[in-house]
Order: sequence, then C-alpha cells, then structure tokens
Amino acid sequence: MTFPSGTLLAQSALSGVFIGSLYGLLGLGVGLAWGLLHVINLAHFAFAFLAAYLCYQLASVGGMDPLLTLALIVPLFAALGVALQWLLERFDVSPLNSLLATFGVTAIIEAGIQWKWTADFRKLESTYAGQTFKVGSLFVPLPELLTLLASVALALGIWAAMRYTRLGRALRALAEDAPIAAAFGINRRAHALLLAAVCGALAGIAGVCLALGFTLTPSQIYAWVGVVFAAVMLGGLGSAIGPLIGGIVIGVSEALTMAFASPSWAPIVSFSLLIGLLLLKPGRT
Repeated sequence: MTFPSGTLLAQSALSGVFIGSLYGLLGLGVGLAWGLLHVINLAHFAFAFLAAYLCYQLASVGGMDPLLTLALIVPLFAALGVALQWLLERFDVSPLNSLLATFGVTAIIEAGIQWKWTADFRKLESTYAGQTFKVGSLFVPLPELLTLLASVALALGIWAAMRYTRLGRALRALAEDAPIAAAFGINRRAHALLLAAVCGALAGIAGVCLALGFTLTPSQIYAWVGVVFAAVMLGGLGSAIGPLIGGIVIGVSEALTMAFASPSWAPIVSFSLLIGLLLLKPGRT
C-alpha cells in the first residue's frame, strides 16, 4: 500500500468535512422529527431529492439562480412537511408504522420523479459549479463551501432556538412527556406541525445543496439513507448540532479510508463507528 502525501490527506479530510456537512444537514431534519416528534421520516430523503430536481428544473429551464429557488422551495416543502405530519397524526401512526408509511411516500415520490425527469442522470450547470478557491495547497469548491456554511448556520440557529426560546423549551417538554406538557397548556398538535414545517424546509434546503454539488438520479434516494441515519444516531436523536458532528466524523473517516485504501472500504469504516458506539453506549438515543 502506497502511503498518500500530506497534501492528499489534507484535501481528502477537507472533502470529508464537506460531504459530512451534507450528511449533517440531511440528518438534522431526520433527527429532530425522530427525537421530538417520534416520527421516523424516510420521506425526508425523498423530499430532499424532489427539491433538488425542482431546483434543477427552475434553474435549467426557468433560468433562475439556484440559490433564489430557495424562495419557492422552502415554503413549499415546509407545507409538505406539515401535510405529512397532519396525515400521520390524523391516523395515529405509531413510530414504527411511520417508518413504513413514509417509506411508501418515498416510493411514490421516486416514481413521480422518474415519470417527470426519467431515470437519466441530471447535472445542474450553474455559475457556482465551476468556482473553486485555493487556500494554500487545498482546493475549496464553492458549492461544497456553501453547503458547509448553511449546515453550520442552521445547526447553530436551531440549537439556540431549542435552548433559549419558549418554543424550543415547549418542544423538548413535549418530547419528554407530552401529557404533562399538555397539562401546562402546551398545544402539542400546533407545536408538532410547526416543527414538521421546519423539518420540511430543511429537506428543501438540503435538496438545493444536493443539486448544486451532485449529479442526480432518482435511485440515489436510498443510497443516502443508511449513512445519514448513522450520522443521526452518532449525534443523538433530537439534537441540533449532533448530526452535523456525526456527519463530519463519518465523512472524514470515509474520505481518509478512500485515500489510504479504496472506496469500497468507506462504508465499512463509517458503520463500524456506529456499531461500536451502540455497543459501548446501548442506551444512547
């Protein structure tokens, strides 16, 4: 085995931070819904890919700046998040059944994407795609940098809201003991729908980041599920900053593994981290 150069290792680690921030951004909405709403929302990934394709359509055909598409995508997916949560509550779907129900929603959205955009690969060509900064001997692509900045800003913003606002304290109280929180006048349904709107909006933002930096195909929806779930479990359910940290840990470990060995080893390393954590801390959620 040839030992990689220091520059290659540093560039690989930086690439791992960038992809890990996207893991964290996707995991943020999944972790909040799972930890606070007790909904295992697989449809979050389908929402993100649908948002990516809408960004692609609006930018490639409509001529919009990809970042400006957020003005349409964020409210639309916030509304979709509310609609999905309302349906799950309307039929009193349990956490386990929410996994099955949202898997069905994911399959429907994937079929809709294939019907509209086919299964062909799609790549958004934008002014951001070709822009790269050089910091010393390292290259920093603009789309990945934007994803990192968005992930950090959203994670810190939601962490601050959860910790220092009445809304955040109410959501944490509902997650701990909903009947007691309701006895103190907290409207569980209204707060749940509001959090679902936030999670849907996060899926929309993650989708735009996907469109900026990745080639799209509908089948990729499922390829992201395992590694993002690993990031969520590493970071902790209901945590705002945890999925970002977990995602970066996984992203860097995968990137360094690919630098030292081969890409086929990357999933082994990332999921070994998750298994090790679960064995050492079986009560972690």
